[in-house]
Amino acid sequence: MDMDFRILEQLTQIFGPSGSEEQVAEFISAQISPYCDEVISDTLGNLLAVRHGTGKKIMVAAHMDEIGLMITHIDKEGFLRFTPLGGVRTANLVGQRVKFNTGRIGTIGVEKLAKPSDFKLDKLYIDIGAVSQNEAEQIVHLGETAVFVGDFVEVGSRIMAKALDDRVGCFVVIEALKRSKSTNELVFAFTAQEEIGTRGAKTAAYALEPDLAIAVDVTATGDTPKDHTMSVKLGSGVGIKVLDRSLITPPQIKRWMAGVAAERNIPFQWEVLEYGGTDSGAIHLSRGGVPSGVISIPTRYVHSPAEMVDRSDVQAAVDLLVSLLEHPPD
Repeated sequence: MDMDFRILEQLTQIFGPSGSEEQVAEFISAQISPYCDEVISDTLGNLLAVRHGTGKKIMVAAHMDEIGLMITHIDKEGFLRFTPLGGVRTANLVGQRVKFNTGRIGTIGVEKLAKPSDFKLDKLYIDIGAVSQNEAEQIVHLGETAVFVGDFVEVGSRIMAKALDDRVGCFVVIEALKRSKSTNELVFAFTAQEEIGTRGAKTAAYALEPDLAIAVDVTATGDTPKDHTMSVKLGSGVGIKVLDRSLITPPQIKRWMAGVAAERNIPFQWEVLEYGGTDSGAIHLSRGGVPSGVISIPTRYVHSPAEMVDRSDVQAAVDLLVSLLEHPPD
């Protein structure tokens, strides 16, 4: 079964910052409903797709939210001040376009007297073309959120878009869900509010009490000029996480994931991330603890409007997830 990357294109372009994931959930629900026994939305906005079975209860998590900006102030000239939702890098902001849920586009400007070394959030503003505070307030209200504008573009074997973190993880889970013939009890959790503290995954894991969990998320690479020293490269296979700031993968989980990948000839690379975290960071601490691992998709320019992945790594991630669900550890 070939992967339909048009689904990934649609996923990346849906508006869905942390706390406003409804449209993403609606799209995913339409994709997966025919392949599940039940689809549930919970209190925090997680979308839980259940496939009943007789074996272990396995939770697979991918987060629906993307980084964004929330409006905090509208000044007399109609310019908008904002605060980040998630790990927004100030260096990525100046000159970027942003989009509100209404479809209104704005651009991010910087105060004229600010030096590049002084580009901090309080020096930035969003210009939505309004000529006054009154006009701006008719278009955008305080507390409203915006996301990057970042078209889906195919460049050779690579794909660029905004929100690949973590719509590409959602895409991998959707594709695996469609293919899986596992006889285990499976819960595919498309989670809310990961970018602001893995909040959806925390409550979902507590409610589900899984025997085992796998998060599917992006990871950084070390393969661009003068990059931070890191062994992960685009196009070299799916990542199997060893460590990040939220999780040390248990040895038995690493052995299981790598063993299944080797047995199925699925290209993989070990991933050691010195910062950041994933939904597994919250899940593995739920109740009395849940053995957890992470399938990582190598991604350049994470948290920018032009994140980049390689098709072959996405394929390897789908293949590994399908195989892991069919062969859980003893």
